[in-house]
Amino acid sequence: MTNEILNIVYEAISELNELSEKKIEFTSQEKTKLYGSGGSLDSLSLVNLIVLVEQKIEEKLNKSLVLADEKAFSQNNSPFATIDSLVEYIKELLT
Repeated sequence: MTNEILNIVYEAISELNELSEKKIEFTSQEKTKLYGSGGSLDSLSLVNLIVLVEQKIEEKLNKSLVLADEKAFSQNNSPFATIDSLVEYIKELLT
């Protein structure tokens, strides 16, 4: 399941990179910073990424979920900080 989610996140990032002037530089490194200190995303880009990931999860896994909710924003460590933290948060929501 982790690899499926990781591929979905990578797909969403690639799609976002096509639409944006500022690119998220990533290889297959899950520690890539997304949002917050040292991250590549501003708040609008983060929203776009979240929407893309939610759409792709519904498309590929046939599951509907909301990533940006009170639970996500009330955590001490943001689930949107790195690719790895985003994948772990999605995995938690899907189980």
